[in-house]
Amino acid sequence: MRLATLRLDRGTAAVRVDTDTATVINGFADLSDLLADPEWEALARAASGDRIPLAGADYAPVVPRPGKIVCVGLNYATHIREMGRDLPQHPTLFAKFADALTGPYDDVIVPGYAAGELDWEAELAFVIGRRAYQVAEAEAAEYIAGYSVMNDYTMRDYQYRTLQWDQGKNFEKTSGFGPVLVTDYTPDTRITAALDGELMQEANTADLVFGPEALVEYISHIVTLRPGDVIITGTTGGVGHARKPPRHIRDGETVEVTIEGIGSVRNTTVVR
Repeated sequence: MRLATLRLDRGTAAVRVDTDTATVINGFADLSDLLADPEWEALARAASGDRIPLAGADYAPVVPRPGKIVCVGLNYATHIREMGRDLPQHPTLFAKFADALTGPYDDVIVPGYAAGELDWEAELAFVIGRRAYQVAEAEAAEYIAGYSVMNDYTMRDYQYRTLQWDQGKNFEKTSGFGPVLVTDYTPDTRITAALDGELMQEANTADLVFGPEALVEYISHIVTLRPGDVIITGTTGGVGHARKPPRHIRDGETVEVTIEGIGSVRNTTVVR
């Protein structure tokens, strides 16, 4: 099943995405709202609200109001090696704020003072569907609602001003998220990032050092994960910062992140 949050004339709505149309899940303004209901999956399957043509649909961030966004750094072996690091024994975690999210096809507006070292990061994200605290890895799949695509724009000059990465990962509305939440996806497909059509990153989502179940176990032993929380699993090799010479995103260029079996996020950069 595929779910999304669409922008409509009257606001936003949680929808089930069918072949050519989306069916409104009545009573829920977005997927953040829907996932808070313990019966969210049955409600989505039984939805019978208005049908919205998908052609030209305006997608909001798939989960627009997560209580927590936990990011994982250095989680693909190729990326770890290109950054000159050893494989980690434990996940590297940092936070992203909900204000950093934007729609999967929205322009990303970047302030001129932050546009010097813009970089792309293709990432698989997953969303929590049940309250999870001290969950074992063997049971963790039961707590995952589904998977989506994240286009994690990174301001490298801000990121490396200090040892803490958050400041380079949280610029307002710079992380394209969506377009859909796929409830039956299994990580083992191609993930890519392209800059104006030129392939920059390519890997398989099964190649994570710490997979989704391991991340649920690790994070849930630190803090309670709640329905609608988002975990972003890290990026693969091929980022611009590690290239020789470095390559950065310029004004007007489009980053497209694609995960086979889920979909694509396309964001055009606008520097102001």
